[in-house]
Amino acid sequence: MHVTCIAFFLYIPWEMKDSMIDGTRLILASSSPRRAALLRQLRLEFEIIPSSVDENVNGYKSPIRLVTSIAREKANEVAARVSEGTIVAADTVVVLDGRQLGKPRDAAEAREMLCLLSGKEHCVYTGFALLHMPSRESMSDYEVTRVKFRDLSAEEIDSYVKSGTCFDKAGAYGIQDDFGAVFVERIDGCYYNVVGFPLTKFYLAWQEFQKRING
Repeated sequence: MHVTCIAFFLYIPWEMKDSMIDGTRLILASSSPRRAALLRQLRLEFEIIPSSVDENVNGYKSPIRLVTSIAREKANEVAARVSEGTIVAADTVVVLDGRQLGKPRDAAEAREMLCLLSGKEHCVYTGFALLHMPSRESMSDYEVTRVKFRDLSAEEIDSYVKSGTCFDKAGAYGIQDDFGAVFVERIDGCYYNVVGFPLTKFYLAWQEFQKRING
């Protein structure tokens, strides 16, 4: 089933806020403004302590192992700096014909990635990890979404790269960007996963995780 590229906002009733938080200090191990904005949609209160883990996509043959392993590494790195709380970490990679595309290192690599994606279907994988301190109880999971790009012109690619918004995003594009959004012809799966955080899957995992650490 193909889904048109439309952002749907997840509604969380106000009365669910206290039961979701349940007194737990929540820490986002990311400086990504997109992940922070998505967590706020769940009306969760959290602080930000960015991880310093290298997001190198090399060395992992499986994209699932890649994103879940790096997410766990990020959570563990931040856990070494805090004494209590629940740490949330995530990682995203774009996969085209078996090739894993992380964040571009420069304009040339960004152009190369966008040329590769033009007119083709790729998959976006996002893994996330939850780690509670001091119990070290943990949970990790992932989501995958198929994305089809329309054919892009060289002028469109150059203009987008020059805007600078491509450099902090896996695959050198953001589906939520003013211009990057019109690169996408259709998606199959979770829109928020392409943005960088699979909201529904995380929401369900967070509820289960809270029961586990409070049980």
